[in-house]
Amino acid sequence: MRRKARLVPILTAIAGSALLSTTIAHGATADAGAGATAGTAGTAGTASAAGAGGVTSARAVPQPVEKEAADTRKEQQTVQRYWTEAKMEAAKPLAALVPEKDGARLTAGAIAAQAAADPVSVPATEPGGDTVTALKGSAAARASTGAAWTRGGAIVKTAGRVFFTYQGRNASCSANAVTSENKSTVITAGHCVRMGGAFHGNWVFVPGYENGDRPHGTWVATTLYTTPQWNNSEDVNYDVASAVVAPLNGRSLTDVVGGQGVSFNQARRRQMHSFGYPAAAPYNGSRLIYCAGRAFDDFLMSRDIGLNCNMTGGSSGGPWFLDFNESTGLGTLNSVNSFKYAFATGWMFGPYFGTEAQAVYEAAQTTGAP
Repeated sequence: MRRKARLVPILTAIAGSALLSTTIAHGATADAGAGATAGTAGTAGTASAAGAGGVTSARAVPQPVEKEAADTRKEQQTVQRYWTEAKMEAAKPLAALVPEKDGARLTAGAIAAQAAADPVSVPATEPGGDTVTALKGSAAARASTGAAWTRGGAIVKTAGRVFFTYQGRNASCSANAVTSENKSTVITAGHCVRMGGAFHGNWVFVPGYENGDRPHGTWVATTLYTTPQWNNSEDVNYDVASAVVAPLNGRSLTDVVGGQGVSFNQARRRQMHSFGYPAAAPYNGSRLIYCAGRAFDDFLMSRDIGLNCNMTGGSSGGPWFLDFNESTGLGTLNSVNSFKYAFATGWMFGPYFGTEAQAVYEAAQTTGAP
């Protein structure tokens, strides 16, 4: 059985928002938040956030929802054997997610509530654990709406494909390894761990995936976390998840591939880079694709942030970065690919990383990997 290292419930000053039921969709950016921490019952937490720098005031927030996955060595070996090269190549992306017609739009009050939460930022780490201290974005970032990433750097090791079984069929998403206390934490989208009322099975992360190659191995999830809002009503505003993966050949994930930085409660409408492994036409899931530009607020049916991006299904859960350095391939993860509108396929949307996303990250990174 896995062990729980340390779980710190989070308090937040952010006001609550209405829940939004959704149908299923694929990747976009991360946008809104208001606390959460682990536990399948979704009960309220009562302590202050670790490393949050003194969040002032407030109410307890519902805990993240936790699901044990392959938490024994035997189960992990079974999942490893399940994912043959042929099954990975045949895995299909999930159906497209869209918000409901009467979605929760971003209001001045919601923006003010988000601003009330203290910004939190965790630095990137190199393989082996050394912190990257002087991380700055590229002076002249190249705009992209869906080109192959060819510049190398840390991103080609920390980003990867996710494979899982959903309702009896094999499917794929994207994800990214981040700096964490347990050195075993991956961030992705909520619908990449749970959808249609159940958590996915046979969940693995393949960092650096390229044309069927698995240069850094296949990492099996031991525990999955998502927000209570996504768990209860598949609300795209909280389409965020984390996975804890088991050690591989005696080593932890970020000791092998490094970890990107991660941040919460940041300003909106900033320059961002997004990455993923789109597997629906015209892409085939074989290469890392990126988009880059200035984020904008969704003015239609969600509180998410948007980016001009042509990535398709399979890119879900892929990371969005602030201050991404195109020379080093390092940045600060601040959202994930989540959904698109059918009438505006050139836009990608993702959840704002507020205190709910922070709580999911905190729950995962303090969970021991068996």
